[in-house]
Amino acid sequence: MNYVHLSNWDLALAASLLVINAALSILLELGLARRLLIAALRMTVQLALVGLVLTTLFANLSPWWTGLVALLMIGFAGSEIAQRLDRPLNGGWSYGIGAGCMAVSSVVVMAFALSTQLRPDPWYDPRYAIPLLGMVLGNAMTGVALGLNTLTQAIVAQRAAVEARLALGDDHRAALLGPVRQAARSAMLPTVNSMAATGLVFLPGMMTGQILAGAAPADAVKYQLLVMFLIGGGTGLGATGAIVLGAARLTDARCRLRLDRLAPEKK
Repeated sequence: MNYVHLSNWDLALAASLLVINAALSILLELGLARRLLIAALRMTVQLALVGLVLTTLFANLSPWWTGLVALLMIGFAGSEIAQRLDRPLNGGWSYGIGAGCMAVSSVVVMAFALSTQLRPDPWYDPRYAIPLLGMVLGNAMTGVALGLNTLTQAIVAQRAAVEARLALGDDHRAALLGPVRQAARSAMLPTVNSMAATGLVFLPGMMTGQILAGAAPADAVKYQLLVMFLIGGGTGLGATGAIVLGAARLTDARCRLRLDRLAPEKK
């Protein structure tokens, strides 16, 4: 496939747009200039390291190396979830629930895709497994974080109503049904909105990248549809599991609401 090679100067020229944004932030006193530049630098370093890792993986095919990279990605995603919660669960439960649910959902959808639709040879080929896992994980991470954050906020806000239902004899599932539904809607809404707007409003990154690399538009569309279906499935499974486990953690065997298991709200 023919594609346009980008030089470091080309990237530096594009990065100047962020410098302009940082200057605007300073002029308007938005307080975002430092965060914007640090985020851009962090992204650049991370992607450069990922490029080196993938180059090594492509040259040395091994299920162990592919699995190790996948575990590291899941681990970092779990850490991001814990940091995004306004009131995380005490004792590392936010990390455990987030990373665990993402691991299960991602493994399920990736095993399904690699064994049925893509069927690469070998099945653990990092050229397919790692990029697809990254896209599924990125969206599942957002869904899980939104779901858990909405769940804890809703339970705190509706504490009196939840405790009243528990006192009247409802089990924790019935008493927390409202917050759980609210959290599930919040978790899935970005994915639903993204699918609704894909094609007419914007062209997703994978499809755009394949077209720029010389792939036929029809083939690029098929791959993008596959990715969106995997993202929807992975986000739904991961977020639902995390919300259910989070709700169970905030009650006990005696059907009492346990808000003491939440950390103080971040300021």
